[in-house]
Amino acid sequence: MIGEGRPRVVDEDTWRRELNALRVREKAATRELDAIAAQRRRLPMVELPDYTLEGAEGPVRLVDVFGGRRQLITYHHMWFPGEAWQCGGCTGFTSQFTRLDFLDNYDARFVVVTQGPIDEALAHRRVGNRMDWYSTADSPFGTDVGAPPGGGFALNVFFRDGDTVYRTWHSSGRGVEQVSHTFPLIDLLPWGRQEEWQDSPSGWPQSPTYSRWLESTDVAALYGPGAQDGSAPG
Repeated sequence: MIGEGRPRVVDEDTWRRELNALRVREKAATRELDAIAAQRRRLPMVELPDYTLEGAEGPVRLVDVFGGRRQLITYHHMWFPGEAWQCGGCTGFTSQFTRLDFLDNYDARFVVVTQGPIDEALAHRRVGNRMDWYSTADSPFGTDVGAPPGGGFALNVFFRDGDTVYRTWHSSGRGVEQVSHTFPLIDLLPWGRQEEWQDSPSGWPQSPTYSRWLESTDVAALYGPGAQDGSAPG
């Protein structure tokens, strides 16, 4: 039985009235997100040099990372040289995306790019990651698009016209949340993310930021090879 730290109990009419009041704000936020997306579609773009990355099969030009499609999204995964397990936030985020074929109908592709060497990057997929990975360790590409060695994570979007690639959009930090399904789900819960920075009623459980996030070893135990038979690292 939950005591302190739970929503108040009201009658059906009161609940419905307060839900409807919230719905006004939710609908306004949806319309604002639509307007933001419309502005994003009208952003100009900047032409990029002919970068060469490293993929599973060896060197690959950035234009070829598109796989023949016109649009490309790259998630720039934080990387710590020499570490056996990489950033838990990046690991958990990228391991969400197990089915990306639907992007084919939108002439688009979504891949991971990291400053880590390609052999180490591919080995890190043991956490259960199914995305295609590329390394910018020997290319200025990552630095030029806001993800330098030792830097944070980022999202970038590109457009291809023939053999010419253009950069159309970039975000980092909490701007990346919009393409995650984890936080939108958690934010629906009465207790939310349960992190200290959030505006929650008195008595709600709250913990230090990141303390409830999965580490790379947790992701591997849940989704990596051997997860079903219990032999994945825990």
